[in-house]
Amino acid sequence: MKILENIIANKSLLFTEASTGKTIPVGTLYRSLGLNPVEKGLLFLYNDNQLPGIEVLLNFYGTAHTIALLGQKLHTDFKDRLEAEYRPKYIFDPQRNEILGYSLKEFSETISIFMKDDYKHEVTINPEIKILLSTSGTTGNPKLVKLSDESLYQNALSILQYMPILDSDVVALNVPINFVYGFSIFTTNCMRAGRIVCSDKDIMQKAFWDEMDLYGYSTLGGVPYLYENLNRIGFFRKDSPSLRYLTHTGGVINSELRKIIFSYCNEYNKEFFAQYGQTEAGGRMAYLSTEGLLNDETSIGTPVHGGDFRIDPDTEELLFSHKSIFGGYANTLEDLISYNQPRILHTGDTARKSDDGIYYITGRIKRIMKLFGIRLNLDEVEFILKNELKENTFACLNDRDKKIIVLYDNPEIDPQHIIDIIKNKLSINPQYIRTEYIESFPLSQNGKINYPLLQNLQHENI
Repeated sequence: MKILENIIANKSLLFTEASTGKTIPVGTLYRSLGLNPVEKGLLFLYNDNQLPGIEVLLNFYGTAHTIALLGQKLHTDFKDRLEAEYRPKYIFDPQRNEILGYSLKEFSETISIFMKDDYKHEVTINPEIKILLSTSGTTGNPKLVKLSDESLYQNALSILQYMPILDSDVVALNVPINFVYGFSIFTTNCMRAGRIVCSDKDIMQKAFWDEMDLYGYSTLGGVPYLYENLNRIGFFRKDSPSLRYLTHTGGVINSELRKIIFSYCNEYNKEFFAQYGQTEAGGRMAYLSTEGLLNDETSIGTPVHGGDFRIDPDTEELLFSHKSIFGGYANTLEDLISYNQPRILHTGDTARKSDDGIYYITGRIKRIMKLFGIRLNLDEVEFILKNELKENTFACLNDRDKKIIVLYDNPEIDPQHIIDIIKNKLSINPQYIRTEYIESFPLSQNGKINYPLLQNLQHENI
């Protein structure tokens, strides 16, 4: 396990529980649960970035088990759906006191994990599959990305070529590690930094800033929404002395904010790394340093070390090659039997390359949006609406990764009902949902809804 070996090799690494200050050295934490290293099964770890979840992750990483990292805030219906499909041997979920078909077992004074009753070894999970991550954000689709320890390690090595991590750094886990970006932040800093602070606070809570003052965070990471909020609260108008660098991924930061961040970095001697990545590549695929912020806002910079981009001449799709590419998708438990790593990753994004070798994203092929960094499959949102409001048609569109637009053609539908369904099922704030009545949906020649035409009409109306 190269990732774990390199984390353990960082002998001075400490893990701290933000709320209590409880601190455990890495050498104690990773073997605290007394697990059998050769036992093989599937663990569902519902993550909240707090110390117990991190302890479970490191302990299971050191075994033959495969770990599915999932969001603790997933809707209960989606948890049930995933668990029914994959039937994991273990489930770590502090939010639940009971799970049908499972019994709670204490592994330590602070760690309890659900174990499946009458567990049956149904399939042999491919030994290459170490981590499973969802690509569907909050929609609970059982489709998972299969990642090996080797692919994750290769991505970490590429990131460490440019990321200025020091052994004195104190790193807050302010990005959920069940997202590939958060997991990448976690692994690279565990390999090089001095202290990992485990916290479930976000930057809109006063407690987060109290913890930053207390522990002296060296770096913060986030999607564009985080930086928009930092700007709103005046973060870039004053220095944060402990902070050395900032990282970003998950979408475009607008040009005005990029200028503000550039000025902030220059004035207070900070570094900023804008990055582009996908779960299917284990994390980060390209990066742009502070000076690159003055480029056009769709710039993603250059490939990470060991990676290569090329653009399909027919479709303009951006293609990526690297040792970090995933081993395929899993939609069912049986899909965990195989691990097939392609040479080329089809990103689903269209791109262009400038004369100086910088890459720019020009659009998306797939119907996936990033709502403040959370990947959302618009087809799945439609599926949910159609299930809840049967015999009705809906078309979901992406408003520049800022809002979901929901079009409907039944004037008797209360648009508030649509908003409530999305809010309750997907935990999306209503202010990021826009509904619009349409008399009839335009159709393409094959009789399907003409999404490109609808999207163009929306752009014209904005």
